[in-house]
Amino acid sequence: MNHLFIKPLDVLVLRGNKLFADAGSHGEALMPPWPSVAAGAIRSRMLADQEVNLTDFASGKVRLSAEFAASLGSAAAPGDFRVSHFGLARKHDDDSIEALFPLPADVVVDEQGHATRLQPTPLDASLASSYSLPLSPVLAQTAPSKPRSGLWLTAAGFSRWQAGQALDAAHWIESAELWKTDSRLGIALEPGRHTAAEGQLYTSEAVALQPDVGFLVSVAGADGLLPQSGLLRFGGDGHAAAITPCSAALTTPNFADLAKAGRFRLLLVSPGIFPDGWKLPGTDPAGRWHFGQSSARLASAAVPRLETLSGWDLALRRPKPALRAAPTGSVYWLDDFQGKPDDLAALIQDGLPLTDPARRAEGFNAVQIAAW
Repeated sequence: MNHLFIKPLDVLVLRGNKLFADAGSHGEALMPPWPSVAAGAIRSRMLADQEVNLTDFASGKVRLSAEFAASLGSAAAPGDFRVSHFGLARKHDDDSIEALFPLPADVVVDEQGHATRLQPTPLDASLASSYSLPLSPVLAQTAPSKPRSGLWLTAAGFSRWQAGQALDAAHWIESAELWKTDSRLGIALEPGRHTAAEGQLYTSEAVALQPDVGFLVSVAGADGLLPQSGLLRFGGDGHAAAITPCSAALTTPNFADLAKAGRFRLLLVSPGIFPDGWKLPGTDPAGRWHFGQSSARLASAAVPRLETLSGWDLALRRPKPALRAAPTGSVYWLDDFQGKPDDLAALIQDGLPLTDPARRAEGFNAVQIAAW
């Protein structure tokens, strides 16, 4: 596994999935960006280092060396290259990289800064509910309170969450301390003429990361092939970002202990593209989830509103098909585990199954495992 730190040198243009064309429209920034942004930027740099034109690569006119062909494959059939982790990170004065994680959906922080975890609970039979799983994620509060949003767990905070330990204000950081958004006014251009279109004013958001903030990317299937220095084009408009190798210590639980306990939590650390909406791929009609040679009961889930993934295919010069996905931060509780600890470890290394090899290479369906 190879780890890279990407540090933008300018503001970032990170458009989401909303249409952005009419006069008076506003282009809202998508932050954090999807892992496909990093995957595309790194692969484009790898091809550029080999003096390969993206259009020629997409049309299959280029013959890569054996090692690059095995890693990058083709536009139609990706090779071994895969983003296994992508997320915000901070670089400290000693050059160490600290991974940051969006607040998981099973943690609620109130206005007073108190963190409470959702607890899977069987509902009383007298309560009618459309919830389809055996246990409902219940938030126990003595008084109603509005939850805070835009919080990120530090590496220490994530380690405590993973172990099922209590969290406090020392374990999270607000988005405003990581980046700022900058609203900008623009004028649309006439197609083919590159002159200002009358009455076509619009606004868009740019993202300015704090000086010590960038992105940590873990890449498999590209040993000895990744850029070791220099720049790459990152996000819309091709703004420059510096890329450097780094070491990263992403915490992992004791899989043998989790297997012995017979239950665990699963966290989506990138959007999950599943054939059955929010349900984990491999869940049978009886509610049992099968993975590798193991299985467990899907007992409960905390999944925020599904999001729509899209993006721009730089090589083919067209939008990517839109897909519905369970958002990053979704949490699943699983019990009655039957199987091997190695299958739990493989979930972190390989992610959840994905029928589209291109989307898998881009880093979707990545997960982490935690104690329950």
